[in-house]
Amino acid sequence: MRRVRETLIAVAAAVAGGAAVHTYHTVRPLFAPDRPTAMAAAAAAARMPSPAVPVEPPASDDPLRARHIGLPLERLHPLQIRDTFTETRGAHVHEAIDILAPRGTPVLAVDDGRIAKLFTSKPGGLTVYQFDPTETFAYYYAHLDGYAHGLHEGQVITRGDVLGEVGSTGNASPDAPHLHFTIFRLGPEKRWWEGAPINPLPYWLSR
Repeated sequence: MRRVRETLIAVAAAVAGGAAVHTYHTVRPLFAPDRPTAMAAAAAAARMPSPAVPVEPPASDDPLRARHIGLPLERLHPLQIRDTFTETRGAHVHEAIDILAPRGTPVLAVDDGRIAKLFTSKPGGLTVYQFDPTETFAYYYAHLDGYAHGLHEGQVITRGDVLGEVGSTGNASPDAPHLHFTIFRLGPEKRWWEGAPINPLPYWLSR
């Protein structure tokens, strides 16, 4: 048990290293391995519910709520997601959701829209910036292991389209592949790298 606890602490610390371009969260694996492993134990810890902190539902006239955004991974339920949007990652606030999943798990578009930017950064690794159809919001997917075949900037996509695969590129731990996902409201200049971060969890819970 001591070794398992030590492994959990080590893996949790690795995930906490996180990624961040604007922002950055914690996670659960979607598929359990056939045999118990240290990662399985860590995953079980990640599945534990967050402390009972009320999540304020978005207002009924919130334009993002009207988008009815989907989930970025299959077989995922909002209640399985730990809210770590306000957790710290080093010297900054995470401002994103991390979802642990096996490397290679398909990452899905949460909304219709277009690919604004495919970008590789030191913290986020392989990333996708997607604008919604009104170009009011940007959806940010990071630490990808690779892009979907043929994915390109300017491409018009539909909710549920595969954008890439879960990975650990950037500053994510190789032992803890996960999707780093967040939303931000774009400014009037519509710069893909700039915006006000928004916690996606309340919108998933209000679906």
